[in-house]
This record gives sequence, C-alpha cells and structure tokens, in this order.
Amino acid sequence: MAAQALATIPDRLRVHLRDVVVRVEDFPSEDTCRDMDLDSPFDLLGLYDGVALDHKSIGDSGGVDMIFLYRRPLLDYWCDHGGGLSHLVRHVVIHEVGHHFGFSDADMEALEREAPEQEARD
Repeated sequence: MAAQALATIPDRLRVHLRDVVVRVEDFPSEDTCRDMDLDSPFDLLGLYDGVALDHKSIGDSGGVDMIFLYRRPLLDYWCDHGGGLSHLVRHVVIHEVGHHFGFSDADMEALEREAPEQEARD
C-alpha cells in the first residue's frame, strides 16, 4: 500500500524521493515516543526522519531520509474510524512526503488533492 501511495505522487516530485527509504514497523521506537512526548505508541501513525529539502545544504552529513509507517497504530486507527485502509495509508504517506519537501499543511492538502487516488482492495 505504501508503494501504491508513493506511485500517486506527481512525477515532478517523485523524482526527488528516490533516496527516501520507507520502512514499516509495528510501533514507533521507545526513543521516538519519548522524544515526541507521546502518551501512547498508538498516537503516531507515521514519521518523516530526515532533513527537509528546503533546509538541506552542502554541509549536511548526507544521512538517510526515512519515512516510517507504524502498522499497529494505522490498523487501530482504521478499525476505530472506518474508511479504507489504503486511503489512510495514502494520507499518511503524502503527509510524510510533504515533510520531506518542507511543505505547509495547505501544500500537503493540495498534494493530496493532486495525487490521484488509486482503487485498492482494503
């Protein structure tokens, strides 16, 4: 589903995602929960970890940009709120991609409208 969501990103942006790694884990790490002051590991569906493109410079260490998707929180959210699971994953992926580009919330909403939603089996 994450790959399907990434495939909906417009080509002009997707070319800048080649080096971004997408990882699916059951839950955020204890360090992430602590750093983000989460009440529960179920409070975080996804996370962009890296330096946004609008903040990168030649002096950056060149660390790996990563998008994390957290399986159990996503599944619990889906069960609690309904709707399509692929729609939820797509929404989270687009939001985290937006962080990679340094987009505002309005920019992320525009990207979500621009990226065609593909039919998927939930």
